[in-house]
Amino acid sequence: MEDKQYSSRIIKEKFKSKKFKTRIDLAAMVSVSFLLIIFFLVTKELARPQSMDLGLPDKRDPEVIDNTIYCGIKRSNRIITLLLTDNNKIISYLGILEFPDDKPKIVGYGDSIRKELLSAQKQIVKETGDIKKGAIVLIKPTKKSTYGNLVAILDEMVITDIPTYAIVNDFTPEEQKLLASK
Repeated sequence: MEDKQYSSRIIKEKFKSKKFKTRIDLAAMVSVSFLLIIFFLVTKELARPQSMDLGLPDKRDPEVIDNTIYCGIKRSNRIITLLLTDNNKIISYLGILEFPDDKPKIVGYGDSIRKELLSAQKQIVKETGDIKKGAIVLIKPTKKSTYGNLVAILDEMVITDIPTYAIVNDFTPEEQKLLASK
């Protein structure tokens, strides 16, 4: 009998398997998860279009133009109009063409338009006495100007720190005559 008990105990011990505790290491999974999150955040940021905010005016009926009001802007001596033409040339004048403060000038892109804008900005701030009441630039691209010219003049607005500018596609009859003569 003892022998039977002994042999059954041996058999039970022999076939009794040890149970190991299963432990899963999550460090690698956490690392991969963080790398994926960082990857998607970076790709989302890089996919965002890099553009410049434009403040375009509402489309309105043409208003009565006189020496004091032009498109709702009082004091026409703050207005700088830039007509973008072909051959990388710009026709610029201060004020409005019907009552110009100076004669229209033909300038090029780069340093020449930058000097023109900076001198006009200084003159306007000197006249108004308030740095917040600086120049108001009306950018008028013609059909002969290129998209690159428009981008270049918008870059000049940022470089010369002119905060108020608008892209306008309405040409007055005097401006059309000026463009035809140049």
